[in-house]
Amino acid sequence: MKKSSVLLSALMLSMPLIADDTASLKKEGVGYIKMLAKALKSELKSHMKNDLSGIEALAFCTGSAEEITKRVNEKLPPYASVRRTALKVRNDKNNLPDKTDSEVMRSFQEMIDKKTLTDKTIKVVRTEEGARIYKPLVTKKVCLKCHGAQLSEKIAESLKSAYPHDKAVGFKEGDLRGVIVAEIKKSATEK
Repeated sequence: MKKSSVLLSALMLSMPLIADDTASLKKEGVGYIKMLAKALKSELKSHMKNDLSGIEALAFCTGSAEEITKRVNEKLPPYASVRRTALKVRNDKNNLPDKTDSEVMRSFQEMIDKKTLTDKTIKVVRTEEGARIYKPLVTKKVCLKCHGAQLSEKIAESLKSAYPHDKAVGFKEGDLRGVIVAEIKKSATEK
């Protein structure tokens, strides 16, 4: 058998392993994403229900969202973490995207524009450090109270006070708000 045929055969045989590895990374990462999303969403819903103006929910996000993210990360294996980011960030100290994050979000935005993004859309990206699993966050009607173009005076004042460099406004329903990212370090991906 020719050397190139042997190499091609070896590559073909390894492809299912790569696909299986990606599937298991995706499953693990989505589990971490769901942990963070569930923790934040249940709190946010509760605060929105108590105060329809959105002020209580904004106070929750300002004071507790980063702490909840930290608590979720403490429950994860040492090789994994989960976080939120966006192209238009509210918290410019903790949530800034890097180049990979930005590229993935732009691809999600293209999918929204083409109407191909679904609730099941997940991207797995290999990096030097390991892998990242991305879940898009799409703006819903309820999000517009604090992220829309028409904010109440109270919300606008609160945002200006809490986030002087806030860019996370001006959204409309269906826009890409950002992503939740699970990161799995290389040592865990080299099983």
